[in-house]
Amino acid sequence: MSEATVIVNDAGFGPDDWAGEIVAPEALAANAPARAVNLGSDADPETLRRHLDSLDLIRVAFPSFADGRGFTIARRLRLMGYKGRLRATGHVIADQYAMARRAGFDEIEISQDLAARQPEEQWLRRADWRSHDYQARLRG
Repeated sequence: MSEATVIVNDAGFGPDDWAGEIVAPEALAANAPARAVNLGSDADPETLRRHLDSLDLIRVAFPSFADGRGFTIARRLRLMGYKGRLRATGHVIADQYAMARRAGFDEIEISQDLAARQPEEQWLRRADWRSHDYQARLRG
């Protein structure tokens, strides 16, 4: 990546600690050894099914904060049994953090620019994502 990014998780902001290469799904199809893959918002997670056990990181692109296809991809990957690290990247905003976590994402990768506009406190307000969802309110 050319620009430094910020990783957001339930503890707040942190640096990107992934040191390996992140390849396109086509590289996996060509049987290239890889531990991480980038998925576009229009990708079919089914194409990764036979690679799920060997992948440590799947990074799902969000081209726009209004494009929710990445949430569906995350949910499908988790339902398919993916247990590794699942990262949303791109245009995800603080208001979407709880939804991203409930969909199955472990972390969000945002630009330094977005981190400056939406500081860590805004993200941390949504870090208690398990207790403030719709179903929790119905049960409570």
